Amino acid sequence: MTANGEFISPPKVPIATRILMWAVVVAVIAGMLSVAAFALWIALLILPVALGAAVVAWAMFRYQVWKAQRSMGGQRGVRRP
Repeated sequence: MTANGEFISPPKVPIATRILMWAVVVAVIAGMLSVAAFALWIALLILPVALGAAVVAWAMFRYQVWKAQRSMGGQRGVRRP
């Protein structure tokens, strides 16, 4: 504050500092995007393996049901009321 009671405006930030600040912001955003892209790539790489495991599990379940029905013979039970 001056002797007249007026406020002094703070000095302006140099242009080099502002450019550096925006460069850091852009670098952080680019880093976050690259990490997100890598995580998506890993998820898409694992997806076919998970789907294959689900198909194998379903097939084994169906095989067990078929085997149980066959062992029952003509009896009603597993899936028939």
